[in-house]
Amino acid sequence: MGSNPNSRRASRIPRLIAGLTLTGLFAAQSLALAAQESTGQQGDPPQRLEELIPDSAVENPDDWAADRAQTAQGGDGGQVQSDLQPDSPLTDTPAITLDWPDDLQIAEPERIERDRDAQEALADAPEIEGPEELPLKEFEVGKRLVIGFPEDGDIFPERDEFLARFRSFSTIRELGGGEGNVAQLAARARSDEDLLNRLLRIYGYYNAQVIRSIAGLRPGRDGSEPAPRVRFDILPGDRYAFGAIDLGGLDTAPDHDALRGAVGIESGDPLSSDRIVQGRFGLDEALGESGYPFAAIKDPELLVDHARAEGDLTMPVEPGGKYAFGEVTSNVPKYLSDRHLERIARFDMGDTYQRSLELDLRRAIVATGLVSSVTVTPRETAPPEGDKPGVVALDVTMEKAKTRSIAGAIGYGTEDGFKVEASWEDRNFFPPEGMLRIRGIAGTREQLTGITYRRNNFRGRDQLLTVDAYASNVKTEAVDARTVAVRGAFERLSNLLFQKPFSWSVGAEVLFTDERNRVIGGIPRPRQEYLIGSLFGRATIDTSDSLLDPTKGFRVTAFLAPEVSRSQGSETFYLRNQLDASIYKQLNEGMVIAGRTRLASIQGAEIFQIAPSRRIYAGGAGSVRGYAYQAVGPRTDFGEPTGGRSLVEFSLEARIDTGLMDGAVSLVPFIDMGTVSLKTTPDFRFVNWGAGLGLRYNTSFGPIRVDVGVPLNRNPLFDSRVVVYVGLGQTF
Repeated sequence: MGSNPNSRRASRIPRLIAGLTLTGLFAAQSLALAAQESTGQQGDPPQRLEELIPDSAVENPDDWAADRAQTAQGGDGGQVQSDLQPDSPLTDTPAITLDWPDDLQIAEPERIERDRDAQEALADAPEIEGPEELPLKEFEVGKRLVIGFPEDGDIFPERDEFLARFRSFSTIRELGGGEGNVAQLAARARSDEDLLNRLLRIYGYYNAQVIRSIAGLRPGRDGSEPAPRVRFDILPGDRYAFGAIDLGGLDTAPDHDALRGAVGIESGDPLSSDRIVQGRFGLDEALGESGYPFAAIKDPELLVDHARAEGDLTMPVEPGGKYAFGEVTSNVPKYLSDRHLERIARFDMGDTYQRSLELDLRRAIVATGLVSSVTVTPRETAPPEGDKPGVVALDVTMEKAKTRSIAGAIGYGTEDGFKVEASWEDRNFFPPEGMLRIRGIAGTREQLTGITYRRNNFRGRDQLLTVDAYASNVKTEAVDARTVAVRGAFERLSNLLFQKPFSWSVGAEVLFTDERNRVIGGIPRPRQEYLIGSLFGRATIDTSDSLLDPTKGFRVTAFLAPEVSRSQGSETFYLRNQLDASIYKQLNEGMVIAGRTRLASIQGAEIFQIAPSRRIYAGGAGSVRGYAYQAVGPRTDFGEPTGGRSLVEFSLEARIDTGLMDGAVSLVPFIDMGTVSLKTTPDFRFVNWGAGLGLRYNTSFGPIRVDVGVPLNRNPLFDSRVVVYVGLGQTF
């Protein structure tokens, strides 16, 4: 077959273009433009590209392009002149000969019959009334946001809870009154619309409508600034209900009926995601408290069927068998033995397993202060057989903490002068939990050395056995005493981890003391020796919500101590008693009112028969603030406080949160009153009043207290104008 020259040339054009250099391309472009200018206004348009490019150009494109560029420039470098002028007339536009279809006839389209099934489905669908048909009530959520709910509260009974929840997450509400522009407000409106739709689905309203609008322009403060507001109209529609409920293998548990009731969800109940969460939590708690240590609950799934307006709940449960408590084992038996751990546990072998008791055992071990970490792991020792539960042992793994410590303090006080304190202790010197402490005090008014033995969790949980022996020399405002004493007590007390509604202590004390009333100027009184034996008991009822910083509840403590005192060859029997009561009331979120009263008396002996250190005194940080320790009460002609045989005290203070430092700082104005009488019943002859202002700084271990007190009926000879007290915890 022969070849066509034009086709051969056309096939070479890509090779020509590929071979042209940049200069050659510009030359070819100039050539084409020149050809167009020479023919565009005078005759036929230029021929095809294959006719403009000869075969020689294909063989050597760069040389051909250079020759053509020189030709285009007129040979001597001049430019080719074009006949085209700016004012040349345009060629007339060719006439359009197509007739306009004036008589065009369009056929009528075929009518489509309505789908009867679809029509019936729409008729059965619940109708949602629009805002104009359903009366709405407005609720202002913020300066820039309004929500409209159906006026009839029965249509959406969860409205108040819904609004409170929405307020917590609304982005428009965070915007404030004057911040942001309309675009930012619109973006936040879209976000809040999504939030509303999610919340509606949480409450089971899956066909609800949320109508959003940004309008309601209102003048600003100066009458010119527009303040756009966002409005959401909520049409909740019908609430979906729970359909089928599948709890997996829960029915294999021996007490599955009670466990099923803990879920709290039945088919037909209004659908709510919150109820699903609560149901899972309730079931998990019931399993843990009913003897199922190995139970497992998988994540719940909700399948919503819009045709039925129901949601089917699937929450697979693996009960894992029912068990009772077995033994408790320790990984460090010489440090904290198995027997000791079983003693502090609140369960006995054979009791039905409860997760809360397992956690309680862990907390009790932490409260000993002897471990740095502890884990408690249930271990099956006997499997369940029929209705008979299996047995689980609790394996306790502990890391020892440092038990020895040295402590010291040095300071100065207006009441005590200089004081240096030091102590050494080993909290597990006698395992388990047998503490030995050696302490000493050297100060202006007090010198002491002592040794203390204390056994925590003695023969039972939270029971303490304490034996303390000491020798001291004390000079207070009222007493100058040199004492040697031994004191023992058996107690069941509250602590920071386990505050108890009822606590008690009983004990005995024997002491030998050489003392006298302290004389401030005048003739010194002779010293007198006393040998005193005492039994004592204390009981406390405590309904307050905190040991160190209570905000509600009350406390009542009663103390009785029958004593026998032998001095100068004679014996005296008397009864010391005291009643303390305090009450706490929270008026609002930032204020607590606290009140305290104290009544005390000594029955059965005259004042001179009672050693000065055993008499009743008032004044000081925990008594009548504004006065020195033991400075309130009757005095001798030499100005020495004599103490008395009866006491009445009353204190009232307000604990006001300032909001400073994230609420850590509070102010406490207070007023105190106290009277000490020489008789066994108060006669109110010597009544002292004190008032002042306190500062509290809350820490993780309780408030640090600073009180500044002023005596309102100050004795210029003995009382300071201002007294400062520092301590830990509230005054009462």
